[in-house]
Amino acid sequence: MSEIELKDYIIETNLVQARLLSLGVVMMILVVLLGARAWYLQIYQHDQFDVLSSDNRVRVVAVPPVRGQIYDRKGRILAENKPVFTLEVIPDQVRNLSQLLDQLAKVVLLSPQQIEQFRATVRARRGFESLVLRVGLSDEEVARFLVNQHRLAGAQVHARLQRAYPYAGEMAHVLGYVGRINQREKNRLDPQRYKGTDYVGKLGIEAFYEDQLLGDVGYEQVETNAHGRAIRTLERVDPVSGEDLVLNIDAELQIKARALLGERRGSVVAIDPHSGGVLAFVSNPVFDPNQFVNGIDHRSYNALRDDPYKPLLNRALYGRYAPGSTIKGLVSLAGMENGWSPNQTVNCPGYYRLPGASHRYRCWRRQGHGLTNLIESIQKSCDVFYYALAQRLGIDTLHAFLSGFGLGQKTGIDLHTEPSGLMPSRDWKRSVRGTIWYPGETLIAGIGQGYTLTTPLQLGVLAATMANGGTRLAPRLVNRTSTDIEDTHEASSTIEPIRLETQPQFDPKHFDVMVEGMRAVVEEERGTAYPYIGRDLTYAMAGKTGTAQVVAIAQGAEYDETILSEFQKDHALFVGFAPLDDPKIAVAVVIDNGGSGSSEAAPVARGVMDHYLLESGLVATAPW
Repeated sequence: MSEIELKDYIIETNLVQARLLSLGVVMMILVVLLGARAWYLQIYQHDQFDVLSSDNRVRVVAVPPVRGQIYDRKGRILAENKPVFTLEVIPDQVRNLSQLLDQLAKVVLLSPQQIEQFRATVRARRGFESLVLRVGLSDEEVARFLVNQHRLAGAQVHARLQRAYPYAGEMAHVLGYVGRINQREKNRLDPQRYKGTDYVGKLGIEAFYEDQLLGDVGYEQVETNAHGRAIRTLERVDPVSGEDLVLNIDAELQIKARALLGERRGSVVAIDPHSGGVLAFVSNPVFDPNQFVNGIDHRSYNALRDDPYKPLLNRALYGRYAPGSTIKGLVSLAGMENGWSPNQTVNCPGYYRLPGASHRYRCWRRQGHGLTNLIESIQKSCDVFYYALAQRLGIDTLHAFLSGFGLGQKTGIDLHTEPSGLMPSRDWKRSVRGTIWYPGETLIAGIGQGYTLTTPLQLGVLAATMANGGTRLAPRLVNRTSTDIEDTHEASSTIEPIRLETQPQFDPKHFDVMVEGMRAVVEEERGTAYPYIGRDLTYAMAGKTGTAQVVAIAQGAEYDETILSEFQKDHALFVGFAPLDDPKIAVAVVIDNGGSGSSEAAPVARGVMDHYLLESGLVATAPW
């Protein structure tokens, strides 16, 4: 019979009690540790976690400044900020972006191009930023969005200011435009200054004066709910608006000048000779800068780019043309300063030959001008006179003198990427062309042809320099900047005239002879411009016509524009200033493939001067 094992309840009781005591000690230690951790988090690290908590519910939002507006000299607004509704999305608050875009497309009109552009922006920008999906929602679209907003987490409608150009194409080549910041610009721009804005000046004044127009960004601390929507503003630092710009441009004169060009390609530059202020800066044809603010579609841009008349080209700034006979007055001044008497005559039989050569350099008037003195050479634009004068001076003297008056030089206008022209020389041809300079090339340079190139702006500055008695000023589009357009004193900063490099010394009497020749161009019966603008002129004007060849004419052949294509015809040019006793306006006109400067360009210049001088009352309308 086996033994019965009896339990020792005293030992088991002691064992259980020991285990319970150990468990109690462990639990006490855990409670102490938990309390210590809570004290550490709640007391010791209170400040740190308070900041983290605030970051979870408070968002810092950049407040973009209001871009400065642009006005003409008489206070007409040329570039303004118009309120528009924008549809924006914060990607970090969106669970499924494709689904959200599909939902939004049912509420507002979204094109495939807009969606594609937005996706590209999402890839390039940070997810917590508010990114614009579409600009310019209608009131009806805004209402539909607000009704459905509870289903569209991450999307919001905002009232923003958008750049607008009320004169559209009339000011396109002056103002340029603003546009969306691209990746290349984003890499070079200060990210702090451009927080909250997607736009930057691209061309024209908008680009050149970007720093003044932009302003300084502000900030808001915004409390948000769980969906990221703003509940209230906790703190705000107001942005500083950009400065307004007041131009020297007269909007009415600008419109008038382009109307005078009509459908013709060309440019008009009008300058106040006393200040260098640009009164009109026209390039025709034009484009509408409003198309570019939010990104032009590919079809519209390709149509502008491929247009054979090149509306995107700013001819007044970038067009380069042979100045033709418009520089003959300046060449005559160079001659007088180098010993050529104003009374000296040259016989013009209709052509000129270098000694020992058979080649004939023709005058524009095939039957010639006969014996011609200096004033008559300007008045009648006798080529043979200037062939002889150029041979006497030589290309080195011509280059030095004409370059000193700015021919072929940058003018210093307040626009980016101004090109230079070209006043050729021996050294230039040797270094660029790798060949010697030929005597015949000197003759051609003497009548403003050959390698010589100028821009319409440079011709305008030349006309203003002649009107100004020989003082050359940098042309200025902007007259003053202002933080308050209504305040013309404390808040304004007028841009002073800038005198350019000193030109060659000249005798004022010689200068007067040159001006007299230019006056005869317009006011004397045998003057090249007289039949077209001089008969009923009511104020004194000086000017010079010019015609620049586009294609060469063979020896012995005659120029016949009826057999040439539109783009092979001569360019028509005119430079002038008025009134003669106290010039208030200087004008340069270039009409691409326009033909005769006398019949085509001169009437445009006359119309511009009439509008500025007569309609504004700057001169009397009675015959002088």
